[in-house]
Amino acid sequence: MRRLRALALAAAMLPGMASASEVGEQLAQRLYDGNLAEIGDLALQRCEQLHTDACFALGLLDLVTAYEDLAQAMYRHGATSPNSPAMAMLFGMGLDMPAASANTDPEPLSYQGLVDILERFTATLDVASGHFQMAEVGAEFVIPIDPLRVRIDLDGNGTAEAGETLGTLMGAVGNFAEIPTPDAPPPGSKSKTKDSASAPDATIGFDNADAIWFAGYSTVVSAPVELLLAHDFSEFFDAYLHRVFPKAGLPMQEHAQGGTLFIDADSDAFIADIIAALHTADFPVTDAARLAGVRERLLSITALSRKNWELILAETDDDRELVPSPAQTSLVPDMAVTEETVAAWMATLDRLNQILAGELLLPHWRFTQGFDLKAYFETATETDLVMLFAGQGALPYIKPGPIADAQSFAEANRVFGDNWPGFALWFN
Repeated sequence: MRRLRALALAAAMLPGMASASEVGEQLAQRLYDGNLAEIGDLALQRCEQLHTDACFALGLLDLVTAYEDLAQAMYRHGATSPNSPAMAMLFGMGLDMPAASANTDPEPLSYQGLVDILERFTATLDVASGHFQMAEVGAEFVIPIDPLRVRIDLDGNGTAEAGETLGTLMGAVGNFAEIPTPDAPPPGSKSKTKDSASAPDATIGFDNADAIWFAGYSTVVSAPVELLLAHDFSEFFDAYLHRVFPKAGLPMQEHAQGGTLFIDADSDAFIADIIAALHTADFPVTDAARLAGVRERLLSITALSRKNWELILAETDDDRELVPSPAQTSLVPDMAVTEETVAAWMATLDRLNQILAGELLLPHWRFTQGFDLKAYFETATETDLVMLFAGQGALPYIKPGPIADAQSFAEANRVFGDNWPGFALWFN
C-alpha cells in the first residue's frame, strides 16, 4: 500500500504527464474474453509509468480477481443459496435447480478456512481501491465497456466461459435492459427504428471519475466483511453455517433434519437453526484496531464520493456516463441527475459524516437519548446483536445529544423520495 500511495502522489504532482496506453485499448475485449489477467504484468508496468487507463485496468483486474476467488471458494466448499439466478450462479448452482451446489464433492471447511477466504477477499479489494485511486489524476481516458459482457471464472475451472458473464449472473438485467444503445436516442426519446430483436447494450464510457466510483464501491463491499472479521464468530459458524455449506463437514451437517416437533422435519429443523443463530449472535471483538478501521473505511467512502462528484462536475463531455452530472445525459430511466440531486446527496454525506464523528447520534427505540456509533467502533469489546436491539448491550454507547431523524435527511427525502435506495446504490 505504501508503494501505491507513493505512485499516487507522483501522479498528483505530474498531472497530464501520462498518456493512453495499449492496456486501455485492450481492456474491453480482455474483459469480454475473460483473460484480463494475461496483461496484468503489462498493466502494472504502465500504471507505474502513470498511465491512468492502465491503473484503471489494474483496479478492474483486482476487483475481478477478488470476486473470482470468493466465488471459487464458495463453489469449492459447496455453498448453497436461494434459487435465484444471481445467487445460484455465484455459488455454483444450476439456474433451474433447487438450492443445492453444483459441486457434488465439496471440500471440508473450517472456521479458520472461512476467515482466510474473507481476509483474502478484503485484502484484494483494498489493492483494487488503491489502483483505482491512482487513475484519478493524469491523462483523461474514456473506455467503452458493456459490463454485462464481462466474463468471470466462477467455478474455478480455469476458463471464464460464455455463460459466466455478469449479464447471466444478474439474471433479469432490470434497468440495464432499458439503457439505450450507443447510437440510440436517450431515454424518453423516440427511436427511428423498430429493431426490438437487438440485444440490450449496456455500454458505459468509463473514465477517470468512474475509477474513483469503483474505489468507493470496493470500500463499500469490504467494510461489512471487515466488521465481521473484527469479531470471533466461530460459535455462529458451528451452529448455523451448515445451512450455507451443507456438505463441508460442519458440526450439524448430519443433523440438518431431525424429527417433527411443530410442522414437519425440514421446517422444524430450520426454525431450530434460526434460534441457534440468534443465540450465538454474540460476537467477541478480537481485533479492536480492525473494528476501529471499519469506521475509517466508512469515512473514506464519503470522501471518495465527494471526490467522485468533484470529477464528474468538472467533465465537459457526455459519453454514456456511469453517473452523469446535471449537464450530462442519464442512462438510467426516470432517474435524471439535477443540481438539486447533487446538493441533496452532498447534504446526505454531511449527515453521515456527523454520525460517524459521533456528533449526530443514532436513534434507539428503547432510549430517549441516542447511540454513539463512533464510541461503538472505538471501544466495543463485543457485538451482541440481540442485546444491542433489546437495549442492554447498547447502554455503553447511549449519551445525550442531537439524534438523527427524518428531518436530518429532509433534503434527501424531498429530492429522492421513495427512490432513495436506488440513488444511494447508483451514487455509491
